Amino acid sequence: MDPFAPGGVLGLPLSPETPPPAYSSEAEESASSILGPDSPLFDGAFPASPRGPAICPAPASPPADASAVPYVQPQDWCKVFYYENQTRVGPPFEANQATLTIDGFTDPSDGGRFCLGLLPNINRTDAIESCRRHIGKGVQLYYVRGEVFVECLSENSIFVQSPNCNERHGWSPPTVCKVPPGYNLNVFNNQDFATKLTRKVDEGYEAVYRLTKMCIIRMSFVKGWGDQYRRQTITSTPCWIEIHLTGPLQWLDSVLKEMESLPPANSNT
Repeated sequence: MDPFAPGGVLGLPLSPETPPPAYSSEAEESASSILGPDSPLFDGAFPASPRGPAICPAPASPPADASAVPYVQPQDWCKVFYYENQTRVGPPFEANQATLTIDGFTDPSDGGRFCLGLLPNINRTDAIESCRRHIGKGVQLYYVRGEVFVECLSENSIFVQSPNCNERHGWSPPTVCKVPPGYNLNVFNNQDFATKLTRKVDEGYEAVYRLTKMCIIRMSFVKGWGDQYRRQTITSTPCWIEIHLTGPLQWLDSVLKEMESLPPANSNT
């Protein structure tokens, strides 16, 4: 099977031994083909071990050369928002541990676990209920030395849209990647983001502002979306999450404030 054929799968297998706005449709461009596995592009995926990847308690910060504004690592490295179709359900979850599990069970959530099974929705449909039952062990997110990895722990595939990952591999920005059970994917790299931010500072305020999309990752459970599926947008999937990377977003905000305070390049004052 051609790993890049439509309907293929993506990622690397793990050894058995081992305050945002409401959802914006502006970023919901038509999703590209689902890509496939076993590609040499993924030789940077984290190594598996009996206790998972080596987690760095204080992930490496990206270089502070973007407009000379330093990067500050916040205590909560990401915020996760849960949606059912177009409706956001429950409060955002703030992750303050380097490993975060998002599953379909009902234990009270803590800093390292977000249980979607606890969240009520009086307008929940049978289709959503069915999807929620199949989330199971869900996914695990790892923040490792300035990189974010997603591992599928569920018995059903997850579907990931990461502009940072897509650009790194030369794919169209709205590309959706299917990650099957037991596979993982690098969805964000701080060094790549820092390099891009430094370049965009020279292009002006609007170019930097558009990098906001690079700091947001969308992921659906069980049901995919895109041109290989009958669901064309993520808001058509029963259960999905949006992950906001707090550090890069705050860094971007600081750079934008710095740029806004500077006079225009052609100013004589």
